[in-house]
Amino acid sequence: MDQSGGRGVAVVVEDDDLIREVIEVILQQAGFVVHPAATGAQGVALVKAHRPVVTTVDVSLPDIDGFEVVRRLRTFSDTVVVMLTARVDEVDTLMGLESGADEYVTKPFRARELRARIDALLRRTGHLAPVPVVEEHAPGVDGGGLEIDTARGTVRLGSEPVHLTRTEFALLAALHDARGRPVPKGDLAALLRPEDHGYGGVTEADRRTVEVHVANVRRKLGDSPTHPRFIHTVRGLGYRFERA
Repeated sequence: MDQSGGRGVAVVVEDDDLIREVIEVILQQAGFVVHPAATGAQGVALVKAHRPVVTTVDVSLPDIDGFEVVRRLRTFSDTVVVMLTARVDEVDTLMGLESGADEYVTKPFRARELRARIDALLRRTGHLAPVPVVEEHAPGVDGGGLEIDTARGTVRLGSEPVHLTRTEFALLAALHDARGRPVPKGDLAALLRPEDHGYGGVTEADRRTVEVHVANVRRKLGDSPTHPRFIHTVRGLGYRFERA
């Protein structure tokens, strides 16, 4: 078992002892140094102390629920967040994504599935490969004062930084990279889900996940869905990024 931490730190927030140990082993074998927490408050404190690359958060915790944990994390951390839950209702998935999670995995899960999803998240957020430069000159400044620096993974609107999750940044970068061409929701969904966990094609739930993430990006950019400056809806297809 590799416990050298060659891929950095991970935090596991899970109150079930057995499941927590299983996730610890999966992440240790993947090369992470793992810090476990049995409560939401402990998990928030560990993320603040150790600045992990990836954090898994159970929805049902004995103190605060996983949604609130993620909301608190997003006030100071851009750690990649995978929510884990036995709940299968779509509303729970959407609540998790709206709170700032990058991925949502239902229990029971297979070790291979969880590791594949985490690997895919880290690939698209630049931890396993460099983030592609969207413009030949980075950062790229669009009309309206929006600056997207794909080399550093940062966004500024005017003089203010825009704090996006890694998933939200990946979506915004993909739309920006299309240079005004419409991008189908299915293509964006394929970007967000692991390539190798064997689930087949993009589902309607995957497309709905994209909609939630895009809504989060719009909100953080102050972009109205009815009168957008940057992200325009292409009805029946997906989205198009335009210079304001």
